[in-house]
Amino acid sequence: MTSTPGTAPGTPPGDRSRLRRRAGTAAVAALLLAGVPAGAAVSADAGTPRTATGPQGQKLTVSATTGLAPAGQKIRVQGEGYGLTTGIYVALCKDNGDNRVPSPCLGGADMSGGSKTSQWIVPPGDPYEGDLASAFGPGGTFDVEIEVTEKGDGLDCAEVACSVVTRADHRAAGNRTQDVRIPVAFAGQEPGEPGGGEGVDVPAGTVSYTPAAEFTTAGKPLDLLLHPDSKKLYVGADNLPDTADVDERGLHVLNPEDGTSESWITQAPGSTGALRASAAARIAGPLPGDGVVYNYPLRGVGSAKSGDQAASGVWLAGSTITDIAPGTTPDTVLVAQGATLSEIERVTGTATRTLTLPGGTRFAADPERGAVWYTDFTGGKLHRVDLASFTVTGSFDLPGGPGMAGFTQTDPATGAVWVGVDRSVVVFDAAGTLVKTLVGKDLARDAAFDTETGRAYVVWQDGGDLSDPANDNNGTLTVYGSEDFAPAAKDLSLPGNHSQAGAASLAVEPGGATVFVTSPAEGKITRLARQVSPLVTHAPADLTAKEGEEVALTAEAEGTPEPTVRWQVSTDGAQTWKDVEGATEPALTFTARTAHDGYRYRAEFRNGVGTTRTAAVTLTVTPATGGDSGGDTGGDTGGDTGGDTGSTGDASNGSGSTGGDGSTGTDGGTQPSGGSTSDGSGSTGATTGDSGSTGTATGDPGSTGTTGGSTGTSGGSTPSAGGSTGTAGDSGSTVGGGVAGGTGTAATSGGGSLAATGATVMSVTLAAAGLVGTGVLVHRRARRRTEGAL
Repeated sequence: MTSTPGTAPGTPPGDRSRLRRRAGTAAVAALLLAGVPAGAAVSADAGTPRTATGPQGQKLTVSATTGLAPAGQKIRVQGEGYGLTTGIYVALCKDNGDNRVPSPCLGGADMSGGSKTSQWIVPPGDPYEGDLASAFGPGGTFDVEIEVTEKGDGLDCAEVACSVVTRADHRAAGNRTQDVRIPVAFAGQEPGEPGGGEGVDVPAGTVSYTPAAEFTTAGKPLDLLLHPDSKKLYVGADNLPDTADVDERGLHVLNPEDGTSESWITQAPGSTGALRASAAARIAGPLPGDGVVYNYPLRGVGSAKSGDQAASGVWLAGSTITDIAPGTTPDTVLVAQGATLSEIERVTGTATRTLTLPGGTRFAADPERGAVWYTDFTGGKLHRVDLASFTVTGSFDLPGGPGMAGFTQTDPATGAVWVGVDRSVVVFDAAGTLVKTLVGKDLARDAAFDTETGRAYVVWQDGGDLSDPANDNNGTLTVYGSEDFAPAAKDLSLPGNHSQAGAASLAVEPGGATVFVTSPAEGKITRLARQVSPLVTHAPADLTAKEGEEVALTAEAEGTPEPTVRWQVSTDGAQTWKDVEGATEPALTFTARTAHDGYRYRAEFRNGVGTTRTAAVTLTVTPATGGDSGGDTGGDTGGDTGGDTGSTGDASNGSGSTGGDGSTGTDGGTQPSGGSTSDGSGSTGATTGDSGSTGTATGDPGSTGTTGGSTGTSGGSTPSAGGSTGTAGDSGSTVGGGVAGGTGTAATSGGGSLAATGATVMSVTLAAAGLVGTGVLVHRRARRRTEGAL
């Protein structure tokens, strides 16, 4: 039965005016359905429709649950057994797992009566019954329609697991007794995916970084570059005052795994061309194969690779170099000397082009788009320089005006320019339009990009002045999506990383698995390793099985480190859970018993980052039919025993007769070729059993014999099936069960339902065997059984 919009089965036609008078009260009570918790046992396969059972026996049914149209689809939602003292909401929500509040929900909590995406159901006679809410029918029933879409109202079912849920309405927000949920999937999704399961302590698939090693072998680190070809970690360093016995200035080459020094270039040409000890201030970029180009104070431009005794380089005229980057050719570099931007030849130091800007000190080159972004922190301006013409083509205001210099970096994937100013990062797109301002608690000092994952990494340094209440001596690493700017990893505190002794810098391994961050004040480089909490990639589905069948539930998850798994079971509708003993593999296999009916199962994955559970699924166990239970005994016992005895019969004769496959047994009994009548008939009833090699077997003795046994003993004639005589074949049960090990009496008493009348009836298990042969029958009867998973 389908109710009209705004009503439910059993709703009186009146009382609508009463509800209108209370519309103001309803508006005051309007709460979003972001508070819908989840919970319930789902008891059907992941097809349509599906039914779920709630904590108080409520039954919720959804007409369609898979392959839903992303743009929108109406689905029918029915319920019964709901409390007649509590109103509920029906809606599509993000499924956060058992006893978790699903949020957000499509359409919110509808208390206007006009929503198509959620429904409000109330007890008969409720003040809100009428235009705003439908009333329960007899027995706590309802029958409504809701319209669901893949995305909307902050919900994106392409990214998270979604379910159709019921929950107590806003007047009983803490009441969890009405919570029932049924997972749904839109076209292109698998049921229960994506969503990655229910994150227990952190959301499933949470990315974070953890310190994996600290390198103190490169003095006071100022800049980093992880070489794309050689994979060596190049560190530009100054001397660390705390180690007075060693002058650590220079270019260090480290093994990125353990920080051991592979090379240390300490000298570079000075103003006279003579070699001298020099720090490496900023690294411009990599050389092909190995090595880097870098700036050494005050005006040196050098290059070196691992194993070199000294750097080659040139000393520039003019003022101190404030920034450096690769030029437009392999033999040139771009150099900032305050507000002057030049492109110079690395070998001679000759400037091929020079441009003086209104002001500035730092810049970032975007060779892909032919631009240089030059930042004037003092003037609060960002200038765009065209690389082809070497002219300024645009100037843009930095939000907030002048500020403390941080960094200027371009995202090679998008062309966006990221500028660190004071405690903010402002992002302009490739055209110079301000698109985002990211605010931190510390000073923005450096940024790096991983084009493989589309992530932007920002290191923030504490000011280090503990007289300022805003400072605590600890920096932060943040990770963002480079296009949507959404946090892509948990923020990581960097204890002791402050700016009093220099700015921190970053290097990111392609793919983002490893990040290196410097702390000049501490004289160390920290290697950070990415870790990911378990994310479910394959979840089990609800299962229906017969008593005695072997069932299997499987689940898989990914994470870093690799997560372990353990299976859990609930016997009380997900109120309490316990571990299944020894169940620590992706597959849980056991023999279904009637006592397991309604049990709920879930897999729990753990690693050092977090714990994630699959959505609970329900096992429905139906009693085995008489044919199935009797057939196992009759076919196995009678067939095995009798079949062996009658193995001297002639298979060719039986194959043409109907007696061998359960029609008239007389052919198998009276026309053996090379075998006696007793061999062919008395024991022949069993020859159609499991022992398919017997002489009186039919064309397919193995499968036919088994099916015969199954049906033959369905009436409970197992003893007769095991002790067959020639009478069985002679009497000729018309059903395979009579032949399968029965006497004529066995057939009449129930081995074959219509044996006494001579009418031919196809056995249930014979049909099942046919389904197995065509791949339709999903579950098989297992001869070797295991105990049920409690």
